[in-house]
Amino acid sequence: MKQQIKIWLECFRLRTLPVSLSGVIIAIGIAKWQHEFKWAPALLCLVFAVLAQIVSNTANEYFDYLQGTDKPGRVGPRRGVTEGDISPKTLRNVTFGLLALACAVGCCLIPYGGWWLLPVGIIIALAALAYSTGPYPLSYHGLGELTVFIFFGLVPVNLTYFVQALHFDPLVVLASITIGLLGVNVLLVNNYRDVEDDRDAGKRTSVVIFGRRPAALAYLINGYAGMGMLSALWVMIAARWGMCRTLPVWMLAIPLIYLVMHTSTWYKLTHRDGSTLNPLLGETARNMLIFTLLLTLVFIIYS
Repeated sequence: MKQQIKIWLECFRLRTLPVSLSGVIIAIGIAKWQHEFKWAPALLCLVFAVLAQIVSNTANEYFDYLQGTDKPGRVGPRRGVTEGDISPKTLRNVTFGLLALACAVGCCLIPYGGWWLLPVGIIIALAALAYSTGPYPLSYHGLGELTVFIFFGLVPVNLTYFVQALHFDPLVVLASITIGLLGVNVLLVNNYRDVEDDRDAGKRTSVVIFGRRPAALAYLINGYAGMGMLSALWVMIAARWGMCRTLPVWMLAIPLIYLVMHTSTWYKLTHRDGSTLNPLLGETARNMLIFTLLLTLVFIIYS
């Protein structure tokens, strides 16, 4: 029983969940700071985001298996369906069952945000599948990073804020770009590690197309660019609270903490190979979540 639970947890790729959690958490923090927080739609967004990412992860494993991309003994973490631990039929049923559950949760947001969320939800559901399958699988044509930036950055941050405040905000847009850039780095690590396997399987990720060196440089730049996008945030909060001398120092510690962790992880990325890259996937997601939680804590403290 414990072994089966472990197999399914590996299939869900829990180490990557900070990518979906971060977008919702930071939007909740901003809503709290602006006195727009509403717990019910915020909680629904949190559940929906986690379910959507798990669906994306399981669909990716299932369709990669069907297309022969994942093979036994791969460099990355063990894939249950590839190694025979999970039957393809079971994984397919679980994937579409979780997709149906995510859609049901998403429909619960309509009373808070309006019927226009229905087509948005359909697009999100289709994107979760289109990432790995369909006539033009996005991850097989160098579009994985763009997909992550949009659906794990721009979409969750702005929509989570909207269903609470019923309007969009430039500050939230800036935060969504930051989260998108940090989320892209998680995928970059994954594709950086798998570049040889992907190339052999004909999967043209951005790392396969451009190579490892540009991918590592993009990883480094994304982290610094993400912190730079929030420069306006320090000014806006300081102006609101009239703490121009003390608050910026408080706030500047957060991006500095992140950049130290980020640069350390980047250095490891450029000096490791094969299975030794596996821990860096979780480390990149951890860096992202720590930054998000620290920034959200500031929003809550000064709300």
